[in-house]
Amino acid sequence: MKKINKYISTLTLITIIIYIFTFNKSLATSSESYIWTTDTIETNANTTQTATEPENENSLNLESGSAILIEQTTGQILYSHNIHEQLRPASVTKVMSILLIMEAISNQQISLTDNVPCSENASSMGGSQIWLDPRETLTVDEMLKAICVNSANDCVVAMAEYIAGSEEAFVQKMNDKAKELGMKDTTFKNCHGLDEDGHVTSSNDIALMSRELLNKYPEVTKYTTIWMDTLRDGKSQLSNTNKLIKTYKGATGLKTGSTSLALYNLSASATRDGLSLIAVIMKAPTTKIRFSEAQKLLDYGFGKFTFKSFGNKGDAIQTIKVLKGTKNQTEVILENNSGALIEKGKDSQIEQTIQLPETISAPILAGQKIGEATFTLDGKTLATVNLVAKTNIEKLSIFTMSKKVIYSWVDLLRS
Repeated sequence: MKKINKYISTLTLITIIIYIFTFNKSLATSSESYIWTTDTIETNANTTQTATEPENENSLNLESGSAILIEQTTGQILYSHNIHEQLRPASVTKVMSILLIMEAISNQQISLTDNVPCSENASSMGGSQIWLDPRETLTVDEMLKAICVNSANDCVVAMAEYIAGSEEAFVQKMNDKAKELGMKDTTFKNCHGLDEDGHVTSSNDIALMSRELLNKYPEVTKYTTIWMDTLRDGKSQLSNTNKLIKTYKGATGLKTGSTSLALYNLSASATRDGLSLIAVIMKAPTTKIRFSEAQKLLDYGFGKFTFKSFGNKGDAIQTIKVLKGTKNQTEVILENNSGALIEKGKDSQIEQTIQLPETISAPILAGQKIGEATFTLDGKTLATVNLVAKTNIEKLSIFTMSKKVIYSWVDLLRS
């Protein structure tokens, strides 16, 4: 046994010397990189940039005063017509109110089961309502249903008071959120959308807040896709004011609005084959034109564009060699989801460029950036995503090398 131990010690010392010599020799090649391209891209994703150009000349001959079409995930504008004109939003205002309600639920400030009282102020709103009685309460869940489906002014004011203490304080939160989202054409004077001087927004800003609501709180479509429902144990009937929910394939919402001054407005969202679009119509002359022109915008988007996915977070790209590490290689993965909006028929023209070093030296941390993947079309960058290490790899030391060699020889002797 003493001879075996002496033999192992000698081999360990020799192996350590070989390791050290090998590592010093390999340092000169550790920073080299290489690039390659490919014409085809597989895997799925749902983020990043695009290289499409929006239609700006009202080529669809819309009769509405203002209109915009955007891709929901990226925010890319696909069609625009007077998108920064300040107009009265009517009940499309409630998109922002709903966003703040969902935010309060997410922050656990309120819960869906909370009972919300109705004030005299809320019950006196007029316009679209479910005739709340100051003596009754509804849950947050029921209030949301009434707001999203029936555009209930009394319910949205009751929720504003419940969350912020007063409608005025809630409206301040609405304006603060608008500023945060970059809604430069917007000033809110109330939370329901009844006509009030100075209460204005634009189709561009409605698209911004609609996108924020749908991207951040997709569960809201549980309410916005309801066609018909009831409240108060079936005594109150609800019918969605957005007729596209019933007639348009893939419709997910979002909100209608109309007054004698605002005319007819709509934020309409829909998803088909992984592509999500938001069409906003403002100041349409009739309700029929409001819906037909929103549908025209959505049809235009779904007919012309597709969302091309490049990869999901965690997808393996390749394996690279690790120097001076407890492991001699590491798997390189995508840091985030990646994809882009492109015109249909151009997916085969996309080029993928991967930049990675040939080798990397330990220590390595999981998530550490090692390189980048870039996707281009017609010379324009569609998306760039970081390539990161999948796992931690420690740097070899005298102790870890000795430990590794000893374990190797013990395994050898056992066999």
